[in-house]
Amino acid sequence: MAALVVGVIAGGCVAPALAATDGVRPDATAAALEALRERQRVPALGAARFTADTIESLHVVGRRVADGASDDPEAALQPDDAWHLGSCTKSMTATLLALLVERGDLRWEAPLAQLLPACASTMHAAFRELTLVELLAHRAGLAAMTGPDPLFVKYATQTGTPPALRAAFTQELLAAPPGHPPRGAMVYSNAGFVVAGHVAEVVGRKRWEELIEELLFAPLGMTTAGFGAPGEPDELAAPRGHLEGAVVEPGPGSDNPAFLGPAGTVHASLADWIKYLQLHLRGVRGDVKVGAVTLKQATFARLRTAWRVPAAGGGVAAAADANAYGYGWLLPHRDWAAGDKLVLTHTGSNGMWFCCAWLDPAGGYGLVATTNTGSPNAAAATDGAVALLLQQRAAATKR
Repeated sequence: MAALVVGVIAGGCVAPALAATDGVRPDATAAALEALRERQRVPALGAARFTADTIESLHVVGRRVADGASDDPEAALQPDDAWHLGSCTKSMTATLLALLVERGDLRWEAPLAQLLPACASTMHAAFRELTLVELLAHRAGLAAMTGPDPLFVKYATQTGTPPALRAAFTQELLAAPPGHPPRGAMVYSNAGFVVAGHVAEVVGRKRWEELIEELLFAPLGMTTAGFGAPGEPDELAAPRGHLEGAVVEPGPGSDNPAFLGPAGTVHASLADWIKYLQLHLRGVRGDVKVGAVTLKQATFARLRTAWRVPAAGGGVAAAADANAYGYGWLLPHRDWAAGDKLVLTHTGSNGMWFCCAWLDPAGGYGLVATTNTGSPNAAAATDGAVALLLQQRAAATKR
C-alpha cells in the first residue's frame, strides 16, 4: 500500500513574506506561482481566491506529471483538472450528515448505540453514549489511523464493498476499549470519520458515495467530483500523484482503500471544490437550499463551532486554538481575518497529493491551494500560494 495517511491538520499559512507582486494581473499571478512551484520543486500547483458568489482568481501552473516524466502534450495542466483532496473530504462528510439531520433522518444528540443498532449489543460501554459531535471533532477516543494501524491494515487488505467493510470495521472498532479517554483530548482520527460515514449509510440507506453525490455534489453542480485518484491509467487526461518523486498511476496503490472514503478520498477540480466551500460562505448570510434540503443558518453556525472540553465542576471550557476542531474543520484565529478573526481551515494528503483550504466567514472569502505530490515541499508550496493570493487581496482592498 503506497500511502496510509489521509490528511494532516496544521496551523498553516500565516502570510509569510513574499516578493512584492503587482497584484491581481493574471499573468503576474501565474508567473509568481510558477516561480514558487519551481522553487519548491513540485510538479504542479493550483491556487484560487473566491467569495461566496464569485471566483476572483484561479490559476494552475506546471504539468500533470513531473518535469521530464512525459513528452506527451497532454501533460500540460488544465484549469478544470481534478485534484485529490484528502482530508478536506472530512468537512464534506460532516456537511452530508447535516443534510441528513435537516432531512429528519437523525439527530446530532442521538447516541451511537441508538444510531447503530446492529453494533449495540457488542459496543463497548465507553462508546454507547457518544454522538456524531464527538466523532466529527476527534474526541471519541478512537485511534488516529494515520499510519499502519493493525485494524486499518486488516480492512485495507480485505475484499468486499466499501459499505460492507465500513460496517464490519465499525463493529469491530467500537467493540474494543477506546484507545484514549472519550470526550478528552483531541486525537486526530480517520477512524471516527469512517464510523460517521457508516452512520450516514445506516440512516440514509445508501452507500456514503451515493449519498454525498446525491445530496451534496449533484445539487452544487460539482460534475468533476469523484473518489480515489483522478483519471484513468491508460490516458493522461488528469494530473498524477507523485510519491517520493515517482509518478503514481491511477488504480491500486494510488489512494487509500475505498472504505476510508468518508475520511478522505474525494477528488474534484478547483472550481468544483470551491462550489462546496462557497456553500459555507453563503451559510453565514442565511439559510441555503441544497437540492431538496434546506441547510439552516443555525446549522452552518454549528458546522463552524469547535468542540468544547468539559470543565471541572460542570460547564465547558474553550479549547486552545491548536485543538479547536469541529465538524471536519480546524478553527483557529488569524489576524488577517475579519470580524472575530475566526477561520476554517484544513489540509489533505494521501502521501501523493497535498492541498489546503482557508475560509474567512466574517470576511466572506476563501483561499485554496493544491499540488500533486506529497513531498516535504508540498506544504510550503501550497502555503506560499495561499500567502500570495492573500497578499494580493490585501493590496487590492487598500486601493
